Amino acid sequence: MPMLNAIDDKGKYIKNSIKKSLKPFIRWPGGKRWLINRYPGLILPPVDGTYFEPFLGSAAMFASVYPRHSILSDLNKELISTFIALRDHQKAVEDLLKIHQRHHCEAYYYTMRSATHLSGPEVAARFLYLNRTCFNGIYRVNRKGQFNVPMGSRQNIHRSDDDFTAWSSALKTCELLTGDFEASIKMASTGDVIYADPPYSVRHNLNAFRKYNESLFSWEDQERLAHVLTEAAVKGVQVVISNANHPTVSELYPELFSRCEITRNSSIAASSAKRGAYDELLLWTRGAINERILS
Repeated sequence: MPMLNAIDDKGKYIKNSIKKSLKPFIRWPGGKRWLINRYPGLILPPVDGTYFEPFLGSAAMFASVYPRHSILSDLNKELISTFIALRDHQKAVEDLLKIHQRHHCEAYYYTMRSATHLSGPEVAARFLYLNRTCFNGIYRVNRKGQFNVPMGSRQNIHRSDDDFTAWSSALKTCELLTGDFEASIKMASTGDVIYADPPYSVRHNLNAFRKYNESLFSWEDQERLAHVLTEAAVKGVQVVISNANHPTVSELYPELFSRCEITRNSSIAASSAKRGAYDELLLWTRGAINERILS
């Protein structure tokens, strides 16, 4: 277990204390659990200001940082609704997930996939149910925003290692917002920390590396993201970015940002034979990460 700076009951940081990381409970293509496992303590604690994560996904990085206050956001409305429901109605969500476990079969899966007009806890339980039983954990919607991934082979829906109580507690100090990354990033000020992990797209390939929502993350979005993150860095915000390892992406960020390549294995392809290694680009401003652990 890595040595991290934890927070005591009075909100004070305890230097070099041991604290167990929250385990992400969502399967999310492009999630950063692998990065946290390989480089524990990557983002330097303590985060004295507000921690921003505008592409929340599975919230793996948030779970490793233990910020006092966070603004977590994503364009995916159902994803954010799930975190809100777990924060505010954790027991109701868990009870509904147990019901999904009891009724799970092919007919039930497709009935739930097409379900609409649900309450907050029902949206969260449905989201988790589909995430855990759909093919390869893929989140994909059609042009109408309807989830359209076929059923997979997994059967384990309500798990003994789900610590929803701990997640509910951790999320109590968070603002959870649905919306475009630019709005939340512009809220950050000197002393705050931003971790940005956008869908990957590069110049000459306007389709996003992955499609999470009705809209694709385009090259114009990459340019816009680089602009607002650079503005934030100039204001004194500490910024960390994971992105596609491509020259056109790296060129968007000025020398203010340090950068390095990190190799990882892909888990997205349906066939394990096609899941090869590929590089990602990590960028950061001075003092935002523990650079020694990258060597």
